[in-house]
Amino acid sequence: MEEEQLQEIRNNLLKMREELLTEADKSYEASQSLGKDGVPDIGDMSSNSYNQEVLMNLSEAQRGRVRDIDAALERIDQGVYGLCARCEEEISPRRMEVRPFSRYCVDCKSEVEKFGE
Repeated sequence: MEEEQLQEIRNNLLKMREELLTEADKSYEASQSLGKDGVPDIGDMSSNSYNQEVLMNLSEAQRGRVRDIDAALERIDQGVYGLCARCEEEISPRRMEVRPFSRYCVDCKSEVEKFGE
C-alpha cells in the first residue's frame, strides 16, 4: 500500500476514533442525568435503570471499537496494515474499505468466530 493511501487511512481512523470518543462522552453524560429530574415513580425508576444500563453497554461497545482503531493505527506504524493477523495474507481491499480496522480476512474471521483464537 502506498504511503499516501496509508496516510488517508490513518486520518480516517483518527476521525472515527474522535467521533466514537465524543459519542461515548455524550452517552455517559446522558446516563448520569437519568432519573435526576424530580421524584420518579417506580415505573420511571425501572425505565431509567434500563436506559442507563443500555447507555453504559453502548459505551463499552464504543470503547471496544476505539481499541480496534488503535490496533489498526499500530499495524500501520508496524507496516503490516491490511495483512491478516492469522494467515498473513492480504485482506481484500473492499473489506478494508468497509471496515478499516479489520484484523482478519473473511475466511480467518469466520474461523476465529467459530473456534475462538
